[in-house]
Amino acid sequence: MLVNKEITAVELADSLFARMDEVEGKVKAYLTQTRETALAKAKAVDEKIARGEEISFLEGIPGAIKDNICTKGTKTTCASKMLENFVPPYDATVMEKLQAQNPTILGKTNMDEFAMGGSTENSAFYPTHNPWNIDCVPGGSSGGSAAAVSAGTAIWALGSDTGGSIRQPASFCGVVGMKPTYGRVSRYGLVAFASSLDQIGPVTRDVTDCAHLMNIISGYDKRDSTSINAEVPDYTKSLVKDVKGLKIGLPKEYFVEGMDEDVEKSVRAAIKQFEDLGAEVVEVSMPHTKYAVSAYYLIAPAEASSNLARYDGVSYGARVEGTDIVDMYKKTRSEKFGEEVQRRIMLGTYALSAGYYDAYYLQALKVRTLVKQDFDKAFEKVDVLITPTAPTPAYKIGDMISDPMKMYLQDICTIPVNLAGVPGISLPCGFSNSGMPIGLQIIGKPLGEETLIRAAYTFEQNNEYHKSIAPVGEAE
Repeated sequence: MLVNKEITAVELADSLFARMDEVEGKVKAYLTQTRETALAKAKAVDEKIARGEEISFLEGIPGAIKDNICTKGTKTTCASKMLENFVPPYDATVMEKLQAQNPTILGKTNMDEFAMGGSTENSAFYPTHNPWNIDCVPGGSSGGSAAAVSAGTAIWALGSDTGGSIRQPASFCGVVGMKPTYGRVSRYGLVAFASSLDQIGPVTRDVTDCAHLMNIISGYDKRDSTSINAEVPDYTKSLVKDVKGLKIGLPKEYFVEGMDEDVEKSVRAAIKQFEDLGAEVVEVSMPHTKYAVSAYYLIAPAEASSNLARYDGVSYGARVEGTDIVDMYKKTRSEKFGEEVQRRIMLGTYALSAGYYDAYYLQALKVRTLVKQDFDKAFEKVDVLITPTAPTPAYKIGDMISDPMKMYLQDICTIPVNLAGVPGISLPCGFSNSGMPIGLQIIGKPLGEETLIRAAYTFEQNNEYHKSIAPVGEAE
């Protein structure tokens, strides 16, 4: 539409800001809005089009960035009082790649503090609400990004996924979210939570936009020692409506006890549809799945405890004055970190302490290897695995925040993917009786994003779920 001059980039940005003015007060997806720079960028794109110059795919297209991805000159708070006024002097690698495309960045989205949580209730500033029902959580930790795309206040967004933090909110908000293979997208400039698990990925309305964003953000980066030096395919070539001959594995361990009936029904219906479309479905067993959550909640807090040691009130970030340096450390960390972050730092420090390292952390690493081996064995027989993204649809705000264990178990379907470093995508596959979106998770082999996109695109194009609009602000 921009190229054909049916709309201008300024009109497009204005329409998004008008939508923000309408619904943002209820959804609260953003922590920072960058209206002035966005409109200046849009104006420059219009001038470029007027001169008859070619524009790139993302040029002038409004999007949003999760607030743990460093953006030069724009606050990056990680939704924490610790970094409340932190303005990075540099861009994350994904931002450099995006800026080269000249998109219109609308702002930074809300999240669970330092990406620790599954509901965006752990933000130090305010919780985000689900556009499908503002009494419900949007999921987390990338809840702001998913809610913005779902509410129509961003056309695309970036999130980060450590144990399901892109896929679970995508499921709760009825949008598409992908966690790429570990190392496929550079983590340079992503504020670290658990370095061996974190991965940046796209949140979009449909699979086509997801493929385009993956083309832009993927690739090797010498500044990230965990980056994979492998050629990036053109993911849009995988937007093929055909799954004939595709072998799909159904891991029986993922259909857990206590799973919501509507979720199981929608996922089973999706699997039946894949069979009708010519895919072959076989049951596989991944016996170590039940230990994945326990292993994750030792490995992730241990890495967090190490990564967050840098917030000591000395170098950067907040400082609370004390009587001496030790008192200053204590006050800064206890006053500026939220409850969930403190809980995970303490858990991680305990797991790494001299007397317990072998019993906890080392054991968790061994379990991680077993979980990865489960995936390796399954992928000897099948091309992709299909599971629910989350065991329930979005729940009410406040329902689980006082029961961390219950909330941790929400990640049962997504955590193993991060432990194994393989890619996963969540896309809408139905609605619960109460009208909340349900997500289908497709898991692929390492660097198997092309097959994931093909399978997801085929399912999406045979359904209408991605066209459903969240009702926020419309039925007033």
